[in-house]
Amino acid sequence: MIARLRGRPVARDADGLVLDVGGVGYRVLATQSAVRKAEGADEVTLETHLHVREDALQLFGFATGEERLLFEQLLGVSGVGPKMALAIVSAYAPGDVRRAIATEDTALFQSISGIGKKLGQRVVLELKDKVGPVLSVAGPPVPGAGDGHVVARDALVELGYTVAEAETRLASIDPDLPPAERVRRALKAA
Repeated sequence: MIARLRGRPVARDADGLVLDVGGVGYRVLATQSAVRKAEGADEVTLETHLHVREDALQLFGFATGEERLLFEQLLGVSGVGPKMALAIVSAYAPGDVRRAIATEDTALFQSISGIGKKLGQRVVLELKDKVGPVLSVAGPPVPGAGDGHVVARDALVELGYTVAEAETRLASIDPDLPPAERVRRALKAA
């Protein structure tokens, strides 16, 4: 398996990029953060996952090992293929996806093109036990219904923002603030 590539980015398209590694061009389907990491760089190192199918070999690239781990966990969910897993990992930071799984926040998944309510619920159901220990290592577990982030995000959604817009607005706001203050600051930043 090809686990990491270090090379010179020589081309980019909507799906990813081409890395020149020792004279061989590898086409890598990459997350948005991996593409941003490669922009303007003379050389870049990407964590990779080689997906083998009967009719194709596809190389997926990630900015961090945490993104790759989440991608591989998502591949274990029935109904989630590599392109859907890549879309999830590209749409939100791994910590946000793990928090959504731990708090059973299916709305985050539904905000990603191609994911409906049932698939969002399946991702949460099948990964809840696998993601739980990762959350406890990264920090204290986040309680489900009383999660201030989810309360603030849902309030912004009720005010007309999409889930993705609400997540973006809340990303830079202190997570220790009460939900009402987070919403106020998110609206003020508009």
